[in-house]
Amino acid sequence: MVVNLRAKKRLAARVMGVGVNRVYLDPDHLEDVADAITRENIRSLITANTVQKRPFTGTSRGRARVKKAQRSKRGTKQGSKQGRKGARVGKKRTYVAKVRSLRRLLATAKDRGDITNPEFWGLYKKVGGNTVRNKAHLRLLMDEARAARS
Repeated sequence: MVVNLRAKKRLAARVMGVGVNRVYLDPDHLEDVADAITRENIRSLITANTVQKRPFTGTSRGRARVKKAQRSKRGTKQGSKQGRKGARVGKKRTYVAKVRSLRRLLATAKDRGDITNPEFWGLYKKVGGNTVRNKAHLRLLMDEARAARS
């Protein structure tokens, strides 16, 4: 005889702290589930693995990842780009990245003792004023500062 176990399932869901759809009742022990009327009975069935918690099923991101990979591949070659260079990566962002890397280089050179403190600050101001083009140019200026010192 089939017994309506909806109330038992709802009680089990409350005890386990999950939704009703994640509650699994073992079909071999449905009589035990039908006899359980208190939360304590349900807890004992949970420890006996008669009532189980189904694993959480999320939304798969597989298709979305494939789609994103396809999108990112398209239109990135030189002939397909539209707008000027500053439209894709902003001028400020490139400037900040350049200044940070140059200042890092300056700090390591000062820590190693390659340049003195006054030379460091002279070059630091040049970096901040956008006089220094790139790392190679900064190294050249450091070498000139060293040569002027000696």
